[in-house]
Amino acid sequence: MTIQEEMKKRRTFAIISHPDAGKTTMTEKMLLFGNLIRSAGTVKGKKSGKFATSDWMEIEKQRGISVTSSVMNFPYQGYQVNILDTPGHEDFSEDTYRTLTAVDSVVMVIDGTKGIEAQTLKLFKVCKMRGIPIFTFINKMDREGREPLELMEEIESTLNIETYPMTWPVGMGKRFMGVFDRENDQFVRYTGNEEEEYIPFSQLEQHPELTENPTYKEAEDELMLVDEAGDGFDLEKVMKGDQTPVFFGSALAPFGVETFFNTFIRYAPEPAPRRSTEGVVSPDHEEFSGFIFKIQANMNPQHRDRIAFVRICSGKFERGMNVSLSRTGKTFKLAQSQQFVASSRGTVEEGYAGDIIGIYDPNVYRIGDTIVTGKQKFEYDELPQFPPELFKKVTAKNVMKSKQFKKGLEQLVQEGAIQLFKHYPFEDYIIGAVGELQYEVFEYRMKNEYNVEIELTSIGERIPRWLREDQVDESMFDERNMLVLDREQKPLVLFKNDFSLRWFQDKHEDVELIDLFEVNKYDQSYD
Repeated sequence: MTIQEEMKKRRTFAIISHPDAGKTTMTEKMLLFGNLIRSAGTVKGKKSGKFATSDWMEIEKQRGISVTSSVMNFPYQGYQVNILDTPGHEDFSEDTYRTLTAVDSVVMVIDGTKGIEAQTLKLFKVCKMRGIPIFTFINKMDREGREPLELMEEIESTLNIETYPMTWPVGMGKRFMGVFDRENDQFVRYTGNEEEEYIPFSQLEQHPELTENPTYKEAEDELMLVDEAGDGFDLEKVMKGDQTPVFFGSALAPFGVETFFNTFIRYAPEPAPRRSTEGVVSPDHEEFSGFIFKIQANMNPQHRDRIAFVRICSGKFERGMNVSLSRTGKTFKLAQSQQFVASSRGTVEEGYAGDIIGIYDPNVYRIGDTIVTGKQKFEYDELPQFPPELFKKVTAKNVMKSKQFKKGLEQLVQEGAIQLFKHYPFEDYIIGAVGELQYEVFEYRMKNEYNVEIELTSIGERIPRWLREDQVDESMFDERNMLVLDREQKPLVLFKNDFSLRWFQDKHEDVELIDLFEVNKYDQSYD
C-alpha cells in the first residue's frame, strides 16, 4: 500500500470527559470491539480485582482514577484506530491539553445525569481553540437523568456549538427502551444484556409492544420536534468544530457504543496537514516526521526506562531508521519502537501519519521536540505550554540524597506533569502544577522510583505572567509578586492574587505581562 492509502485508514482521537462520566469504560468497550481484550474491567475494580486495561500506574489502581494518558492501537473494519485515553481527573488537565495536540478528533463523553461539568468545559475550550472536530456521547441513559432536549440545549448554550442528534433515546433509567438511529434508519432496542436488537424503521409497525408504549410515543414526538426545529447534519461544520454529532447510550451496559463507534469511524477525519516552521507539511509527504507530545519514565519498574510518545505527522516510520532531532541536529537510530495497549507493548516495525508510537528515550528528548529524516530542517509548532495554577517549594528531606533528588526532579519535569521554576535570585526550586493530585503523584513517584522523600511547602494559588527579559528589574518584585525563572531561564512573575496583578500593572504600565493561555489560542487558517 502507498503512504497515502495507509494514511487514509488512520483514525486518531482522544476521549475527554469529567471524572466518573464513563470515559475509561467507553475506551474498554472499544478495545472489546477491536478484539484486544476478552472482558472489560471498570476503573473502580478494587473488589473484583479487575482493573481497566488503560490504567497501568500503581497509584491509578489504588485510587480508581486515570492519572496518565494511555495510548491504544488496534485495527477495526479496515481502519487503523489510535485511541488516546486522557486522564479525566481535574488535576491532570495539562497532560490532557498536550494529548489534544496529537489527535485529529475528539470524543466527548457527558454524564446524562449531570450534564456538562467544569472539567469538560475546560477541555472543550482547548478543542475549540484548536478547531478539533468533536463527537459527543451522552452516557448513563440506563439511569434516571436529565431530559435529552435539556441536555442538547445545555451543550449548545454552554459550549457555543450546534448539535445534531445521530441517535435519540426512548426513555431513561428503568423506562429506557433504546434509541432511534437516525443515520441508519433503524431502532436499536435495549434488551438489558449485551445483545442489541436492530429493527428497521420500516418494520416498526410489526412491534406494537414498542410503538404503543407511552414512553416510545413521547420520544417519537420529541424526535419530530428535533427534525422540524433542529439543525441539519453538516459534515463541513463538524470538521471545523462548529457542530457536534450527538449519540445516546450506556458505556457500562454496554448499549449504543457500537452504533456510535461504527458511525464515528466513518465520519472522523483522517490525519490532516500540520503547520511547521517551514510551512505546512502534508501527511502523505514522503519523508518521515513527527513530534513528541509525552514522555513517560519508568513504565517498566524493572528497567527504569523512559518512553517518548511520538505522533507521526508524515511519511513512513520503519524500525531501525535514522532520524534527526530538529532542536539539536543530532542523529539517532530508532531501534526500539513500540505500540501500546496501556502497559502491554509490542514492537512496531512500521507506522504512518496518525499513528502514535513509543520510542526509547536515552534522556535526550523533550516534550515538543520534532524528529525528521533526510535533509529536512523544521519544527512542528504544536505544543503550547500551559500555565500552572498551584505552586509549591520543593526540597529533599535528606540533603545526602541531592543527586537522586535532582535526577528525579529533572526526569519528572521532562515528562511534563509538573513545571519547574527557580525563585530568583535565591535558587529555591518551585514546582507548578494544574492541581493538587499532581503533587501527590510527584511525591509518590519520587519516593518509589527515585528513593527520595521530599518536603513540599505551598505558596498557594498564583497567577503566572511571563515577562520580556529586557524589562526585568529586581527591585520591582517581592513576596506578593515573586520573580522566578522557568526551565528555559525565561522570567515570569507569580502574582498572589488579582489585586496584586492589577496593582503591579498600574505601577509599571510599560512592563508587558504575557498570559500564556491567551498566547496559546490557535489560529486555524493555513495562510
